[in-house]
Amino acid sequence: MRRQTGRAVSLFLAAVVVCGALAACFGFDPPPCFPPKYSVEPGTARPGEQVTVSAPDADCNPAYGQDAKIEISLTDAAGREVFTKTGPMNNDGGFTFSFKVPAGMRPGKAGVTAFPHALDWCDDTGRNTRLRRQGAGDDGITRSSCATPVVPLTIKP
Repeated sequence: MRRQTGRAVSLFLAAVVVCGALAACFGFDPPPCFPPKYSVEPGTARPGEQVTVSAPDADCNPAYGQDAKIEISLTDAAGREVFTKTGPMNNDGGFTFSFKVPAGMRPGKAGVTAFPHALDWCDDTGRNTRLRRQGAGDDGITRSSCATPVVPLTIKP
């Protein structure tokens, strides 16, 4: 009897492992995948000078798609949005986006944000909610609370 119970338990555990592996392989429950961290170079600029915002490819598979875009926002020292623009981003979250600091921008600490445009940028669980639609809202995206990352950019006179 013990031998049969031991085999049953072993078979059950093997089935759980195989089913879990198959679910991950077929995208039923993808592992957590956060967007790559982005950088702003140079960290100090004057109005009219070029700034580049970029990120490497993620170490996982965020599956943003071939038409993915990155949304870049620039805020001034008072926290007012100066502009929001979009640019191309690859399926793995990598991008390079350059802009000129607008003329007339006041000196001080500005902020640059970058996140996947029209996607689940606010999912702080690292789960790709485009691939997993359970509990989704009207737009098919389940959102979680999060803080938008901001990289500082110092504007010189």
